[in-house]
Amino acid sequence: MDYDLYNTREISAFPPFPAAPLTGTPPRKDRFRVHLLALGDVGSTLAMGLRLLGGDVISALGICDLREGVLQRWEFELNQINIPGEGRFPPVEIVDMDHILDCDVFLFCASRFVPDTAVKSGDVRMAQYALNRPLVAGYARMARKKGFQGMFCVVSDPVDQLCRAALTESNRDEAGQPDGKGLRPGQIRGFGLGVMNARAMYFAQKDPRFASYLTEGRAFGPHGEGLIIANSIARYDDKLSRELTELTKGANLQMRAWGYKPYAAPALSSGALSLLACLRGEWQYSSVFLDGIYFGVRNRLTPDGCEVEQLDIPGPLAERIRETAALLKGIE
Repeated sequence: MDYDLYNTREISAFPPFPAAPLTGTPPRKDRFRVHLLALGDVGSTLAMGLRLLGGDVISALGICDLREGVLQRWEFELNQINIPGEGRFPPVEIVDMDHILDCDVFLFCASRFVPDTAVKSGDVRMAQYALNRPLVAGYARMARKKGFQGMFCVVSDPVDQLCRAALTESNRDEAGQPDGKGLRPGQIRGFGLGVMNARAMYFAQKDPRFASYLTEGRAFGPHGEGLIIANSIARYDDKLSRELTELTKGANLQMRAWGYKPYAAPALSSGALSLLACLRGEWQYSSVFLDGIYFGVRNRLTPDGCEVEQLDIPGPLAERIRETAALLKGIE
């Protein structure tokens, strides 16, 4: 691999945000040790994706869960995903809590509250914030204490807000005062926007009115309220884009209306596929630190750090982005 995963200097501005000067350059690696916390529906599906697809960039996949029997089950199952011959699949290993951060990439998939299928309306993701914020804060403080230098990746909902909470809480001293001695902004990354792009693509394939999204469209912002789907950058249509945004944003509620939890596509599109693209230095959707918040954009890791895609943003779309940025800044 010819880039430094952890050089977190932003090398391009994303309208209407200024570039954020981030620092820190841990050693470059060709393959990464990945540790995944919590093997619920999302975590276990994500682990399957990493085992199947990550052999070129993952040296080992460590799994951790506090529930009895879960780790034994998934170590047993995942290591039996194989083919005859020399398939290159990363070994799956059980990791205890004392060693959960002895890795290059930490995947936070834990949640204290996952709404069941009876929940069919409202922003389900934000309902999880009050309980999941203290949970991610605990692991962020653990990362501070350990001097963790890897990537701290949030997959649990709400992704963008939990990223900001991880940054804030890891940089407080024992008295609760900010001291800047915890995780650096560029170490934290949220994986939630990938499935929103995939859902927008699904609807664009179904309805020719949205077909431009497949080649010209972009997704911005959080995995949930404030999401922005642009039908096209070059030929932006605000009405069409807002309609496609609502379809995309409500896709999880459609799944719930059928009586199922929507976790397979998020675990693979936002989780496994986006993380692996990130580690390979490819363009992907994830939330990165911009102007004091974590904001989902198309980006890639380069030898110079995190490159955010530069676009000529139409005025109406830029205004939607500003509104979402203001919304995210207002959530503590």
